[in-house]
Amino acid sequence: MAPPTNISSIFQYLRLTKNHSIILTSFVLLFSLLTLLNLPLTSNFFKSTPTSTSNTNSSAYFFSNTSTTIAPQSIITSFSNNSAAKQSILIASPPTRSLSKNNSSLVITSPLPRILPKKNGSTLVRKMNNSCDIFDGKWVFDDFDPFYTSGSCPYVDSTFNCFNNGRSDLGYLRYRWQPYGCDIPRFDGEIMMKMLRGKRLVFVGDSLNRNMWQSLICLLKMFKTSVMKHESAHSFHFKDFNCSIIYIGAPFLVQRWQLPALEGAKTPRETLRLDTIEDHISKYHDADFLIFNTGHWWNHNKAKNGENFFQEGDVVHRKMDVGEAYTKALNTWAKWVDKYVNTNITQVFFLGFSAIHFRGGQWNSGGSCHGETEPITDEKYLKPYPWMMRSLESIISKMKTPVMYLNITKMTDYRKDAHPSIYRKFKKKKHKERTQDCSHWCLPGIPDSWNQLMYTSLLSS
Repeated sequence: MAPPTNISSIFQYLRLTKNHSIILTSFVLLFSLLTLLNLPLTSNFFKSTPTSTSNTNSSAYFFSNTSTTIAPQSIITSFSNNSAAKQSILIASPPTRSLSKNNSSLVITSPLPRILPKKNGSTLVRKMNNSCDIFDGKWVFDDFDPFYTSGSCPYVDSTFNCFNNGRSDLGYLRYRWQPYGCDIPRFDGEIMMKMLRGKRLVFVGDSLNRNMWQSLICLLKMFKTSVMKHESAHSFHFKDFNCSIIYIGAPFLVQRWQLPALEGAKTPRETLRLDTIEDHISKYHDADFLIFNTGHWWNHNKAKNGENFFQEGDVVHRKMDVGEAYTKALNTWAKWVDKYVNTNITQVFFLGFSAIHFRGGQWNSGGSCHGETEPITDEKYLKPYPWMMRSLESIISKMKTPVMYLNITKMTDYRKDAHPSIYRKFKKKKHKERTQDCSHWCLPGIPDSWNQLMYTSLLSS
């Protein structure tokens, strides 16, 4: 008799030998092994498990952050052009709690695959066996084309459309984010749209979140099979997938307010209600995905130097430090999320602080970044970690709601070369030489990588 080569032939061989003790012992050992690995005891398991020669590779991983473990069970699916070849594997992963060295970032705690397109249309999944913080890495030069070509997306604000505004040096598009110790999947519009089918994804925050929102619209526009309807200035609906992607402007996350003008004044007093969430946010509490951010408006200029601006209840504080007010506002946001967001329906993200690169002044005092053509390469030249992020991380860690924290601060600090600088639209020509934009990002550009990291995290859930 030929030697057995698989599970079925092993049992057939043992049956023919009529050695029942061997059969019983073998069965007990196999049962123990499958129980230990938490694998199903069915014949379908042996039929469906891919072999080393399978043309579709699969892996699974999950995420944890400062507040909780996300998705103890995870799925990742690899696609090929042949629909019959599509398959996925669900692997039950034990919950773990893993934090980065600065206790601030989303950490991948089991093998992370990289998904790259192959010429035949299938996907290549490459595993790396170590855990890593996907926000701790560097920018590396890459021959991959950008996710979409410069000037090709009609939904980019003129202030972000550097190519159409005359920027001709496009070398800044030839870098990709590379975490230390692992690779991340390249953004795939088809997979992303399938994850968003029948759902609402809402960005809430300042103009950096608008930067990211427009990037995502452009990334998904490149997925040719979807039909997109422009519902309003800040809302897009993908009809083929019944999916809406929306932006809500709320730069402080809490409510801006107006009080009656003081005696002798002509205009109402503007205040910021630190104890009240922005009105427009409440109607989206049941969205499937909420991506919040705030940060760039918490400065002495926007906050009127903290004088007669911050309000709690009926009290307008004569003077309050901007940092104290920021922390109070974030606590208001956190309490609102914990009270009104149903985690069985909604997944919450928070986009961290995006670095700025003004030289010789600030945005309103002659600061510039024009002429920068390469990223920072030495980590020692990065700025100190922002105090605002440490405050945010402390608040998130105390929330009962799981929050996916997209800690983009370090990755953006390297990229002094990718701002619009002078390549932006100006309402008045006289402002062109005086005011540069070293806060926002050209599109295509850095926000595409933020969406790639969000896409990576959604693959886990």
